[in-house]
Amino acid sequence: MSANPYPMERRWGEANDSAHSVILPIPMRSRPPAEVHPPIPLHPNPNGVPPIPQGSDQDLWVTDELLFDYQRCNRRAFLDVYGDNERRDPPSDYLKKLRQDSVTHQLDVLGEGQVHRPHYPPKDWQAGAIATLELMQQGVERISKGVVVIQHEPGIWLVSCPNLLVKQSGVSAFGDWYYVPVDVRLGKRPKLDYQITAAFHAYVLAQVQNAWSAESWLMLRQRGAYAVYVAEMLPRMRDILNECVDMLRLQQEPEVFIAHNRCDLCHWFSHCYALAQQDDHLSLLPGVTPNRYHYLRNLDLLTLEALTQTNPRSLEYLPGFGSPVAYRLVQQARATLANHALPRPLLPEESPHPLLHPQELPTAPIELYFDIEAAPEQNLVYLHGVLLVDRHAQSETFYPFLADDPKDEATVWEEFLDLVTQFPDAPVYHFCPFEVQTVRRLGQKFNSPDAVVEALLERFVDLHERVTRTAVLPVESYALKAIARWMGFSWRDADANGAQSIFWYAEWRRTGDRTYLDTILRYNEDDCRATYHVKDWLTQFLEENPYPAFEVAEKG
Repeated sequence: MSANPYPMERRWGEANDSAHSVILPIPMRSRPPAEVHPPIPLHPNPNGVPPIPQGSDQDLWVTDELLFDYQRCNRRAFLDVYGDNERRDPPSDYLKKLRQDSVTHQLDVLGEGQVHRPHYPPKDWQAGAIATLELMQQGVERISKGVVVIQHEPGIWLVSCPNLLVKQSGVSAFGDWYYVPVDVRLGKRPKLDYQITAAFHAYVLAQVQNAWSAESWLMLRQRGAYAVYVAEMLPRMRDILNECVDMLRLQQEPEVFIAHNRCDLCHWFSHCYALAQQDDHLSLLPGVTPNRYHYLRNLDLLTLEALTQTNPRSLEYLPGFGSPVAYRLVQQARATLANHALPRPLLPEESPHPLLHPQELPTAPIELYFDIEAAPEQNLVYLHGVLLVDRHAQSETFYPFLADDPKDEATVWEEFLDLVTQFPDAPVYHFCPFEVQTVRRLGQKFNSPDAVVEALLERFVDLHERVTRTAVLPVESYALKAIARWMGFSWRDADANGAQSIFWYAEWRRTGDRTYLDTILRYNEDDCRATYHVKDWLTQFLEENPYPAFEVAEKG
């Protein structure tokens, strides 16, 4: 190895001068001191030749993908190794689209330069490692879909499969070159789990080539190149890796915990969700986060019945709780157990006052119900749907402003503005802050007059905020579909959702089949009508329950 085995200053292709090198810009942020090295020493291989992995099917192969999944859900990683594959869900259309987008992004990063790809049977990590090692020993410039393997401990192997390995000048077991790993990601931001996985690539690679790379790179779709400094990430990566290996080695199946924002795209969702429903698991209760569940379990509060009888004062001093959370959790358990909507709880020392003032939920002669369909990855809004409710005429008219082509985004934005400004006194009901954020962004993007945009936003009424501030519902999620369905509303396409809409729009663009556009319009109209349904339900609920209320159980 060289005197400085961990060089800190380098750009892709800087020393190679190869037409096939990937040129990645160094991000503008402070670099760690040059003398900082990873705390894990390297053990030189005999004769400078990296070892050939000699594993078996009975061994445990911990891949970078498995480690990535472990960070998001340890149960998913466990089931991927030990679960019954017959219970896996097939991938959704949206997930298939994400995978295709990922492949397209990888091809864009690879470009037209020469890339060597090792040949090996799928998931035959030993054969992949041997084929990749041959290419590394030859000193080829770029290796795509390579496999790098080291033994972690007897019977346990670490498998790194970076999207790209790029040759750099420096001393390693191969000669006067070494390789740096690159992961290609669809994400906009360098999330921590991306960085941990990048550090894992660098760690495994260092043991094989007997040389550290200072950076492990992420290629993000919008941000571009991002350097993960290995010295910063390595200690945390090692801790997470050891936890993952211990769980798998001991075959300790983690408890089910349902978090819809994290679980919905998982191929084990149906399996885990069925178990959670069977046990009435508290993770199905809105407001029960993993951290809060930890404290509830320590208090042996594991059932709805137990939680309904709990005095919230016994919970409010727990970390992550406080009075508002403690009282609402108990009220949530009561609403769920009774399958009945309740007003939000009256907190200690709080004087009774109306849940909402009338101007916060106006009923007007003309009301507008607004819902957007967008593809965030493309920064594209392709549909503004508006349901116009004329209470005097007792009529409902749906106006869809749809961009058949992304280049029409500005046109449909102007058409939307033309409609809503015709009714300057009409409240604009929507669900969640997304519509507000998007309208403000589009106003800036297309240079709309600030006065017009701000006057419009002053009329916006967020029903999600109103519902969650005033009512406690027997639902698993306060998303529009969960709430509206409990209130009796049905979508014409039962499986439709925002992710599916993005898939349909992509298919329309790919095939030209207008059936996809018709399906999007039907789904968006139903979202607008569901918002209308929620508003009318909430108006009646507030008439019947004008004040917050809570009674401490006698057992509390």
